[in-house]
Amino acid sequence: MTDNTLSFRALQLANEQRNAYGLRYNDFTRYRKHCANRTHRLRSSLKMTHGKGREFKKLPPLTTDNIKDGHLQLLLFEAERAWAYSQDLAAQALQPTNEDQAGTLRHSATGRFRRAVNWSTQLLSHSQSLCAASRLSAEGLIQVTIYTLIVNGRFLRYRDDFEDALIQLSVARHLLDELASRAVTSRDQALATLFADDIGPEIRYCAHELGRAKAYDVDAIVAELSSKYRNDIVEGCEALLEKFRKEGEASGKGESRKKLATLMWEDQPVPVRNPELVDVLLRVQDAETKILASRQKKNAEAEDDKEAKKSKQGKAHGSKKGVAAYDAILLALSDAEDVARKLMEAQQQTGGSSTGSAAGTRDIQFIHAYIVYQLLSRRIQRDLLLISVLLSSHRPQPSHPTPKGQKATAALSKSKKEQVDARLYPAVVKLLDTVVQSLTQMRNLSIVDESPDLASAVEARLTFTKARRCSYLGQCYVGVKKHAEALTLIQHAIIHLRETRSTLTTFDVDPIASGSPAFYPLSSPDVDDLEASIAQDGLQFKNEWFDYNGGSINGDSKTYKKPLFFDIALNYVQLDMDRLQQRAGKAPAPPVALAAPVPVEAEKKQPAKSRLEEVVRPATPEPEAPARGGLSSLLGGWWGRK
Repeated sequence: MTDNTLSFRALQLANEQRNAYGLRYNDFTRYRKHCANRTHRLRSSLKMTHGKGREFKKLPPLTTDNIKDGHLQLLLFEAERAWAYSQDLAAQALQPTNEDQAGTLRHSATGRFRRAVNWSTQLLSHSQSLCAASRLSAEGLIQVTIYTLIVNGRFLRYRDDFEDALIQLSVARHLLDELASRAVTSRDQALATLFADDIGPEIRYCAHELGRAKAYDVDAIVAELSSKYRNDIVEGCEALLEKFRKEGEASGKGESRKKLATLMWEDQPVPVRNPELVDVLLRVQDAETKILASRQKKNAEAEDDKEAKKSKQGKAHGSKKGVAAYDAILLALSDAEDVARKLMEAQQQTGGSSTGSAAGTRDIQFIHAYIVYQLLSRRIQRDLLLISVLLSSHRPQPSHPTPKGQKATAALSKSKKEQVDARLYPAVVKLLDTVVQSLTQMRNLSIVDESPDLASAVEARLTFTKARRCSYLGQCYVGVKKHAEALTLIQHAIIHLRETRSTLTTFDVDPIASGSPAFYPLSSPDVDDLEASIAQDGLQFKNEWFDYNGGSINGDSKTYKKPLFFDIALNYVQLDMDRLQQRAGKAPAPPVALAAPVPVEAEKKQPAKSRLEEVVRPATPEPEAPARGGLSSLLGGWWGRK
């Protein structure tokens, strides 16, 4: 390509502007205002204004030599502006509040639509002259031709001229199929497919209005009408298509094609019919390629037994690199999920269909669920790899083995208990919580719910992960001397393992282990190993509990637990616990002390008591009141005493 060659792509520019400025949600008013602002800026930058004030300056005519890329963009945005205005007016005419002005609004919409056809025709004529002068590629001319045919066909359908509209739209659909089949990149292919799906329902509607028997078969209608009328409607159609094929072969040989690999789900391809999704999925594909390359390199290094035996630290370092390698693919999948979710929400809000003429194909909701499944599977892979790295980094390695087997086993368990970091098991439990959350979200996906074998496989891994989580959570409780809770978790883990074993028997072929990507391998021997490990941990917990306090639930029996009241009262009152125990009847019996014999000399040495201490005086008796009767005894307080 020389410097004088233009790289103008009408369909790509129109699609980007429509999605960015309102047409994703059918907001024609916003898009019309954007097109008006864009045309004003283009006229100013190209110096195509008619001057200031009342003096009118005629613009110089556009020729093939002086035309630029901005001139083609200006014509395109003028056509888009007029078309968006016509759609806005037509929508206003259908509102009940504008019933009195419906005819005027429809007339104005027709005028704006006719103006859009005029602008697109000017764009086509300039593009044909540029292509003849080798300033525009054949693909650029085909895109302009398709755009003009779509605008003209929609105008004819709006005027109820269904026969001519069907011919125009069928030829446009044929050219779109040619673009999609010979596209250099997957983005160009998705762009052509998107426009083909957009005009598919209009072709079906025109065929139905004409009374065709098989109006639903859009491909057959396109093949029939395009072969008859494409040379009449498109000037030099065969030569143009042949030139496009040669350009595609040349660009394919000289450049590396950014082709998206075919996405498969249950041995069926997943169609990607949107250019925005192609961009993010290409980044996902690049990240997956890097992960596969790192795995192959690791496997090649693992084959060399000498290097593996020499340095085990290199393996741990490689595992940490493998964990970090998942960040790129998780980021790309998160972006893909965001784009797919926005497309799905736009489709639900507008009530449109993303499949178009391709009946029976998978829609954007399926693609969104597929991307979410891939995101969750990669997240689970990363968490499981991180768990294995944590456990391998804290694995005890005895340096001096003892000769006797039992003593060696006891020494190994003792060293393991001493060397394990207290933060290890809580970190593993946290990661297993994330795996459980991811598996739960995966189980609730529609594509998983529709496949019984896949749903059973996800359920099996969910219960198996819960069993592992209970096992490591029991280790956390043992670290804080809560053995009863740890043994309860062991019982829960055994129940989850029984559920896992029963679920594994419901399917013959594991769809997760044999899927793409294959993640979280699980088999019956894995369940047996975990069950044996859990049984061993349960026995160890019981022994440690017995050694700790003899199996008492209340903790240490040697100490007593004070009531909560005394935690506050003791700040102010000195408490005598012995007296409280005695009053409660829980005090131990006092020891019986034998009286020691008193020596005679000690009795002689006792000091003599004084006379006052020896004389004991009797208590003075109270005087008795004389026994009287009659009125004087009753009224003694009044008459006085005698």
